Amino acid sequence: MSSTPTPYTETLAAAQARLAPREQEVLRHIAAGHTYARTARRMGLSQHTVDAYLRRIRTKLGITSTAELTRLAISLEL
Repeated sequence: MSSTPTPYTETLAAAQARLAPREQEVLRHIAAGHTYARTARRMGLSQHTVDAYLRRIRTKLGITSTAELTRLAISLEL
């Protein structure tokens, strides 16, 4: 098993502290059900950049699915 902490094994405050403000903003949009394209338009980014932010979030927090990302966003009250 991996020794990488997951959002479920570390405190929510620590998880949030590990995310940059733009990463939190992307996470908020995706958790609200927005597509990558809609998120990109609202944030003035390309879809590729939105995807890059989400890949970084997954890597930082050891998350493997969109469902886990959404669960984290809800837990962080984003």
